[in-house]
Amino acid sequence: MPGPASFNADADVSVIATNRTWIEGDAVAQLQRVAQLPGMTRAVGMPDLHPGAGAPIGAAVLGEFVWPHLVGSDIGCGVAVWVLRPKRKLGADRIATLLSGLDQVRDGEIDAGFPGLFGAEPHDALGTIGGGNHFLEIGQVAEIFDPDTAGEAGLAPGCLVMMVHTGSRGLGREVLDGHTTVFGAQRCPDNRVESYIAEHDHAMRFAVANRAAVAARAADRLGVDIDATQPLIDLCHNSVTRHAEGWLHRKGAAPNMGGLIVLPGSRGARSHIVASTGDTDDRATALWSVAHGAGRKYSRSAARDRFRDVPRRELRTTQWGSTVICADADLLAEEAPGAYKNIEEVVHALIDASLVTPVVATTPITTYKTERGGAGPAAREQRQRDRSAGRADRPTPRSTTNKKARR
Repeated sequence: MPGPASFNADADVSVIATNRTWIEGDAVAQLQRVAQLPGMTRAVGMPDLHPGAGAPIGAAVLGEFVWPHLVGSDIGCGVAVWVLRPKRKLGADRIATLLSGLDQVRDGEIDAGFPGLFGAEPHDALGTIGGGNHFLEIGQVAEIFDPDTAGEAGLAPGCLVMMVHTGSRGLGREVLDGHTTVFGAQRCPDNRVESYIAEHDHAMRFAVANRAAVAARAADRLGVDIDATQPLIDLCHNSVTRHAEGWLHRKGAAPNMGGLIVLPGSRGARSHIVASTGDTDDRATALWSVAHGAGRKYSRSAARDRFRDVPRRELRTTQWGSTVICADADLLAEEAPGAYKNIEEVVHALIDASLVTPVVATTPITTYKTERGGAGPAAREQRQRDRSAGRADRPTPRSTTNKKARR
């Protein structure tokens, strides 16, 4: 298999891929344009590279300056993992029922001092998942590749894991808007770097607190005891950090600094927990980064067009027999498994590049996206009653015959 492919640009540009990796030309072109920004030295595309709004997603970029638009609005977005040890069996339907209403944070559900445990300030969005590709998923360890590492992590065959994918919610947007309102997509001026980084770092801490709060709320509903402040894994995908060689921007790229890394698949595919390799030279070549998951194969608009006519019942179930909780028809289509790349190929490309080694693969049981009024039979019956009441309140339409008579 070929190694990283190099392109001609002002900075060194490479993409980690094999000859089976789906990489769009538009994404590579975006990466090359980013590499030509002033002060850039290196840009690396991950095997989940795909086009984004002004900058590619699934990339790590190193340069002399701080570029807030290369981090984006969801500062601190990432995935955290907890191992669950339920006291009784939890199947897909029961999990869906128990998670009912997770969209809405109840009064008093999160202790006022919770964000302070992470050095973050309170925010109205604390404990919420959000939209887009964010999710909470309960999965099951289906295959073990490295028994020793898996055992040390408590990942036994058949055990349950909870993945929470969300970020800083509106807080990250506030930070980016504060910059772009004045400077647009330009770099951060030297006299504003300190203030931007301070706001950025707070959003990062809040994102960690938010994932923990979501996990704590979900575990409470499931009747499972966890220490939400101590996840097995918590890695952020959108950030800028200071390195010896400059500022390292990650947009849809997970840090590869050692330890375990989670690579979520689509809701209809396996997810992988891998271990960082000990070869620091290989990791440095990839800017100490790896993919953040499967990555999109089709844009959201293209996915809506492609999967809109698929029956919702089919989009709410998967080949694994798992359940998808999502009441938004457009989001169901946008997040259809077919809208994403093959996670197995993404993981293979990272292994082939000597960046990670496989530990376990998990299969989904229940994936929670968003609701309107909750999940489960009672909530469905209430939504049906609401729809029926809405139809009864509508005025009776005039007939086509009467319309013609008036012309």
